[in-house]
Amino acid sequence: MFLVTGATGGLGRRIVRVLREHEKPVRAFVRLTSRYAELEHRGADIFIGDLQQERDIQKACQGVQYIISAHGSAEATNGAQQLDYRANIDLIDQAKAAGVQHFVFISVLGADRGYEDAPVFKAKWAVEQYLRSSGLNYTILRPSGFASNLIPLAERFRQTGIYVLIGDPQARTSIVSTDDLARIAVQSATTEAARNQIFPVGGPEILERGDIPKIFGRIFNREPILLNPPVLAIDGIRTVLGLFNPNAQRALGTLRTLLANEFFCSTAEIETLESTFGLKLESLESYLRRYVGA
Repeated sequence: MFLVTGATGGLGRRIVRVLREHEKPVRAFVRLTSRYAELEHRGADIFIGDLQQERDIQKACQGVQYIISAHGSAEATNGAQQLDYRANIDLIDQAKAAGVQHFVFISVLGADRGYEDAPVFKAKWAVEQYLRSSGLNYTILRPSGFASNLIPLAERFRQTGIYVLIGDPQARTSIVSTDDLARIAVQSATTEAARNQIFPVGGPEILERGDIPKIFGRIFNREPILLNPPVLAIDGIRTVLGLFNPNAQRALGTLRTLLANEFFCSTAEIETLESTFGLKLESLESYLRRYVGA
């Protein structure tokens, strides 16, 4: 039995889909208010609970052999502390108590760089260290960015032709197909070469961030209208927010970190990923054409 947290999210939903396509038993940890009908239809065992309640986590781990932690805080108020950190620590503890065979943790590329102003990065790094010292068999995946997060931007571009790119257009990125990441997460649980390993996960090509509106332009056959405010614009917003909502101000630190730095995988890292998991990674343009192509 696999337990998947964050099962109704963009990644978690795909992980459940892959597991069920291979007829693997899966327990989907969902909130009562989330939309989980698709998961139920696919044959997942639906566990309704709250990741901020250790008792719910304990119940969810019973009878489970593999755990894939795919949940995230989405920058909710204090979410990095409660969900990205505390819920994962409790999940690791309960996994040990339940005798779980393998724990797959979805971290973030750059978690180990010491970004002190980015709550999600700090939380993910702390969980990585805790998991590595836990005694559990583990795989840590550090994706450089989910291609599925670009779908709403692509839909907006389809309507307006406008793309807002904050920061340096030449900053490099290697965004991974969320479908590929789901397959890698599932295979990590039973692939011997992935045991107790950390993998940077990106797409097969290193892009500049300015290439993304060009990809949109090719897909929708229109010239992009590029708006390119500096990262300093985020600093101004954070300063104002700090006067009224310090938690929101801190949460924006993660966004600023993402906008102000490069997140890409080397060619060697991608080759290692493809050989370990026996797949050919999908390009960002191919992914977007499948989901939003005209």
